[in-house]
Amino acid sequence: MIKNIFRVGFLTLLLSSCGSGSDRGELVADGRGTNWNAEKPYGMVLIPSGSFTMGNAGEDLVGKMNTQSRTVTVRQYFMDETEVTNAEYKMFVEYVRDSVLRTKLALAADLKSYGSEGGVASDNKNLSIDSYGFQAPQDPNSLTPYQEYMNDYYGGTGDVNSETQGRVLDWSTDLVWDTSEYPDVEYVEVMDEMYLPIEETYNGRRVLDVEKFNFVFSSFDNDKAAETGQNRKDFIKREVVNVYPDTTVWIKDFNYSYNDPMHQNYFWHEAYSDYPVIGVTWDQARAFCNWRTEKRNAYLRTRKGEDLVPDFRLPTEAEWEYAARGGQNYSKYPWGGPYTTSEKGCFLANFKPVRGDYAVDGALYTMEAKSYNANDFGLYNMAGNVAEWTYTAYNEASYGLGSTMNPSVEDLNNPKKVIRGGSWKDIAYFMEVSSRDYEYKDTARSYIGFRTVQDYLGK
Repeated sequence: MIKNIFRVGFLTLLLSSCGSGSDRGELVADGRGTNWNAEKPYGMVLIPSGSFTMGNAGEDLVGKMNTQSRTVTVRQYFMDETEVTNAEYKMFVEYVRDSVLRTKLALAADLKSYGSEGGVASDNKNLSIDSYGFQAPQDPNSLTPYQEYMNDYYGGTGDVNSETQGRVLDWSTDLVWDTSEYPDVEYVEVMDEMYLPIEETYNGRRVLDVEKFNFVFSSFDNDKAAETGQNRKDFIKREVVNVYPDTTVWIKDFNYSYNDPMHQNYFWHEAYSDYPVIGVTWDQARAFCNWRTEKRNAYLRTRKGEDLVPDFRLPTEAEWEYAARGGQNYSKYPWGGPYTTSEKGCFLANFKPVRGDYAVDGALYTMEAKSYNANDFGLYNMAGNVAEWTYTAYNEASYGLGSTMNPSVEDLNNPKKVIRGGSWKDIAYFMEVSSRDYEYKDTARSYIGFRTVQDYLGK
């Protein structure tokens, strides 16, 4: 009897403590999501959900038998209106470059603090290598409980699995690139490590060693984890990707062809800032997606009450084809018509219309990412210019294996990845919205780029 009285009393206390008074005891949620709307990311367009006939609905003229038509449905998502440009990818490269340098400077400053006096300082009296150390420890009395705990048990609130061991880099001091303004000898020593060895210089110019531009990120295989139910840590993969694009593809892709100006200038020269980045592998494209996600979320974390954004990622093959069609279900090309020229005889995409004549469409190589007319979804160059990586693994039988709802045959062990859209060097067949092709994921080409997508949250 005493036990029953205790249970009734505890239940009464629990119910009275849960009610806010204003909900009158009803099941009333806080309603935060009732008026929530996704924010459209900069440079992206919303692709509405819908069903379409995926694959070749006409005659299979080349006999590949890998695009059997079927009706599938995809959920809505955001997609870049253009291919990722050199200027955008350069932001990624420069971030990685600066992160590597700041890490080296911070570790060197840390080592110096345990040794003897440093070298001779330059005329720049306001700076030294100590200016590039880790973020200074906060006053113990001002730490939040979280910061205090992380400092005591993990060394800081940074990445405990990196060489900084939980400590956070201090980005407040600008890096010095002018050799005449290097602050001290220790700074010079670290900078020397960032460049190719002296014996590899020519014409008195030292060049940054881009092999050091490595981006570290982690990926998680959600599908495998869900299927097996095993420990999460077994599906976390730490990846190290060198992010610098392979500029030599302009030479390697074409034997006995003079393309040295493109090799030397295409990625870095201002003239090509708005052109699509090329020479990137599938893994480099994925690394860019990870960085773009972290860049946006790092900002949102500084704003209380802001939700973090879903991951930027490569589109699935079905998402790419649906977007390329622009709502025109049985169209042959993204602009809808069966022809590659307009009524006035103007070419509608950047491709190779005539054998050996690359320039008849107005461009010898690539063109600006926002060129020609957008399709009905507002997407530019979904045919021609550069072919684009998708996340989907290539399999001739993919259309028979995949689901009819958001189909994607993902096989991380398959090195063949689907590319879509055709490029500046391809014939019209590869520009058709149903045409499929593939490339090995560790291969970079002068005619393959990418664009990203982001899931839309809500109905």
